[in-house]
Amino acid sequence: MRIYTSPKHIKTLPEIILEDLKTIKNHSMDLLLTIIKSDYLQRTRSYAFLITLCVSLAIAYTFVPEPNANYSTIRIADHVGYYNSAWFGYVTAILTSIFLSLIGFYLINNSIKNDIHTKIGHIVASTPISNFIYLLSKVLSNFLVLFTIAAMVFIMSILLFILYNDGYPFELNQFVKPYVLIVLPALFVIAVIAIVFEVFFGKYSVLQNIGFFFLFSGLLVMTPKTEMQFSMDIFGSSIVMHELEQTVRKISNTPENTDLSIGYVLGNVKQTHSFEFKGMEFPTIFLLSRFIWIIIGILVIYLISHFFHRFRLKERISLRKHSVEIRKEAVSKELLLNKLPTPEINYSIFPLVKTEFLLLFRKGKKWLWIVNVLGMLLLAVLPIEKAHQLVLPILWFLQVSRLSDLTTKEFLNNVHYFAFSAYKPMSRLLFSQLLAAISLLFLLAVPLVVRYAIRVDFYAIFSIYLGSVFIVLLACALGILSKGKKLFEVFFFMITYAVINGIPFVDYFGGNSHDSMYLVYLFILIFVLGCISVYMRRHQLSE
Repeated sequence: MRIYTSPKHIKTLPEIILEDLKTIKNHSMDLLLTIIKSDYLQRTRSYAFLITLCVSLAIAYTFVPEPNANYSTIRIADHVGYYNSAWFGYVTAILTSIFLSLIGFYLINNSIKNDIHTKIGHIVASTPISNFIYLLSKVLSNFLVLFTIAAMVFIMSILLFILYNDGYPFELNQFVKPYVLIVLPALFVIAVIAIVFEVFFGKYSVLQNIGFFFLFSGLLVMTPKTEMQFSMDIFGSSIVMHELEQTVRKISNTPENTDLSIGYVLGNVKQTHSFEFKGMEFPTIFLLSRFIWIIIGILVIYLISHFFHRFRLKERISLRKHSVEIRKEAVSKELLLNKLPTPEINYSIFPLVKTEFLLLFRKGKKWLWIVNVLGMLLLAVLPIEKAHQLVLPILWFLQVSRLSDLTTKEFLNNVHYFAFSAYKPMSRLLFSQLLAAISLLFLLAVPLVVRYAIRVDFYAIFSIYLGSVFIVLLACALGILSKGKKLFEVFFFMITYAVINGIPFVDYFGGNSHDSMYLVYLFILIFVLGCISVYMRRHQLSE
């Protein structure tokens, strides 16, 4: 008996290929969503994220000062806005865009490195997912992490409006529009930059940290004046600041060629004048530019996907030919125990300090020490005020990769059980790590210290020494608290950027003029950090 099959049940070769492609596409999309979800959950459940979120909310609380506060965040000449919906929405949006871009990079710039460390990357490499889809998933997960923090700040800005408003009605649109058009595109670009840096400088975290520091500083220095220039502003804050400035010019009749001071101001709050800011209508070219930035980011990810290693990391193989050793028959010799040297027990801490110092000194590429030497030369030849206020904090920030794992390298290399079983791990091991790091920072500042010694300015020398102690103890406390490097890198970047922009209350090394209580406050802060470090390390030892 013959069985005839209808032709419609027979699939042609193109149809079979099309079905296979659809299956692969659906599988890739499933992998994309899985990577985004797992990466997002892993990051948001970490101590570094939770602490960064708390710090972000604490700083966001200061974006719009309370009515009786003695400072202002956005002051145009002597004018500040009434506390209406537009003022709260736009001011918090532009500050969130800059602030989250500043700290966000250091929070998310290790996503590919984590996959290498956890061996997940090798699993991903064995799947049909393309490099572009994988890198795009990392960008989206990074963006979601930053979006989560921005969403919390958005909610806080609404709560602050309810608490502080001057009787104006609540307008949700005045909050949503600036956050969507200013904050979200900026965070997406930062997520793309983090992946680009990881692809090209994955092995050199110090280059990522330093490179973004100067990139961020350069972007903020730009002062666009035209609509076309506003569209080139990644942060999207310049156009709002320009609108605020123009509003004040109309009120105060200030000529266009007169510069108005805009920025964070301490004191003199009672001398300010208030004006009503009703929001703004963004130009069409600016609206298009915000979406174009996102498209450019996706195109950049597609281009760099061709350079992505896809976790094919080659280990160094020695090409030297090893000489063949011919074993000779061992000759037995009598071992006299009484002639063996008597072992000497040495509990001195100096060998440990020397070892820790060499570990810090040899970490990273050797050519980076050329940059450090150039920084030391600048400390010796530049005007002493500039050297102290600008060069010293940047030179110390260049050591961020050395300090960030000062007390966490035992966990990162899985030798913490061995290290913590050493003799007196608190008074010997931890203290030697701190002493070595302080010595390194103070050694880098020696040219400046010598110049102050010639001036017999021991106050400045002591301030520099306390500054080195503060940074080391901050690295110690945050490292022990988070068991990672990211939290300290975020804080150190924030402090350094604030210092070189002249914000006085973050000056930890005496670069600016202070009252007689400055050293007392700094010493108290150092004491608190030391107590936190000791307490947390004792808790780790007891686990």
